[in-house]
Amino acid sequence: MGSGQPGPGWHYALAALKAARLLAIGRLKPGPEATLFAHYNARMRPPLAVTEILEARGSAAEIRRREGDALLAALAPTTLAVALDLGGVAPSSEALAALLIRWQDTGRPLAFIIGGAEGLDPAVLARAEALLSLGPLTWPHFLVRGLLAEQLYRAQMIREGHPYHRPWRP
Repeated sequence: MGSGQPGPGWHYALAALKAARLLAIGRLKPGPEATLFAHYNARMRPPLAVTEILEARGSAAEIRRREGDALLAALAPTTLAVALDLGGVAPSSEALAALLIRWQDTGRPLAFIIGGAEGLDPAVLARAEALLSLGPLTWPHFLVRGLLAEQLYRAQMIREGHPYHRPWRP
């Protein structure tokens, strides 16, 4: 597993993805972003439980602080928090599937955190046990929900050996 690739038979390590939460800033309105998220979230077993936190007002620093306080308040102390952040690790899909197994093997509740337009407060990044990036590009925070849901669904399919994921394609 040193290459980030799972070992033989690894997709049988968990029978099913344990319920995970998505904590996200902002209310997702009807539109293409909501449709994309709903499409992949509905395919996951079980789907992500979503908690939307209202967007704060004020200066950029004040917004990050207020939203950060609300996100931290929504996390149970035992939760393994994974923050989506540009400075995080950007694993391959196969490596993300292996990370999910490792995180879920802790037996702790798992939550993914998506900040708002101003990003995540340093206190949220400090609380997170993992920082995950969807690559070096900057994505709108509402679109990140759909991208994350697709990658989590893909990770499930990789673990099940389903042909949805085609590793031979770039």
